[in-house]
Amino acid sequence: MTITNPPKLVRALRGEVFARPPVWFMRQAGRSLPEYHKLRAQASDFIAFCHNPAMAAEATLQPMRRFAFDAAIVFADILLLPRALGQEVWFETGEGPRLGALPSLDELEGQIEGSTARLASIGETLALVRAALEPERALIGFAGGPWTVATYMIEGRGGERQVARRQAVEDPRTVDRLIAILVESTAHYLAMQSRNGAQVLQIFESWSENLPEDDFDRLVTRPHQRLMIRLRALGVDTPVIGFPRGAGALVESYALGSGVQGIGLDVQAPAALGQRLQQQGLTVQGALDPILLRAGGEALDRRIDTLIAQWGERPYVFNLGHGVLPDTPPEHIERAVRRVTGT
Repeated sequence: MTITNPPKLVRALRGEVFARPPVWFMRQAGRSLPEYHKLRAQASDFIAFCHNPAMAAEATLQPMRRFAFDAAIVFADILLLPRALGQEVWFETGEGPRLGALPSLDELEGQIEGSTARLASIGETLALVRAALEPERALIGFAGGPWTVATYMIEGRGGERQVARRQAVEDPRTVDRLIAILVESTAHYLAMQSRNGAQVLQIFESWSENLPEDDFDRLVTRPHQRLMIRLRALGVDTPVIGFPRGAGALVESYALGSGVQGIGLDVQAPAALGQRLQQQGLTVQGALDPILLRAGGEALDRRIDTLIAQWGERPYVFNLGHGVLPDTPPEHIERAVRRVTGT
């Protein structure tokens, strides 16, 4: 879908600076909103919910009705991709995701071409949301980073990731091939999202902490670089935000080496780091502490003002350093958004 005057978020990722930054929050849809819980109760399970375009579109739009966000992010999950590749995936109530035995790499490779078609419902959700969303508000699609998704596929659940780390050291050929499969399938998945209305794409590399520099380059930066090259080869010119959570000092080499246009910073990111990245042509995003958002009050106001003061004179997107916590009062989200937008 072509919009003659792109939304503020898209323009910020292309280098524009505004009197106040565009704002959206990771995990803004869902867990913290009472209307989401009523909607979620209507689905048999979480995966069925994600694959129901009408329900997923409604979940995506709920925070847009409540808050003056500049962008919606499609309601989905990063583990829909391994399921589309043929690995069993389910969610245990109160415990999180579980994955069955990892199929052979040959089996996974043989499913790359068909995996995007199995995720067509996410494209339908995006199309529904884009049709309902005001033109000035952007729509974000997303996928998990290859290393993060690989860790779930290897370990069968979230957690310490020791099994995946050990395998990456002891059996690098297998892990590198799995990541290559995920790079290719993720590129096609994100391209499909772009075709169906996503104007920005974000890559969530949630498990990038505690990696030595050489492993970080091998497992995170270079796969993201290959993913960006593949996306562009598929004709996708949509701006991309990379979010290597927990990367610490390595986030700078990632930002400069991965090819993304925006870089998500977590809560530890110092002001000088973001300023250096902005000076080198990147748009920075994030860093507000979700715990501070949950707490609210004047401390929240002060931190919002500080973040805007330190980064707002160059391309910047206001966001959290991780997702909205489930027990965050909606009125605190409202307060934060109003503080940013000045409304």
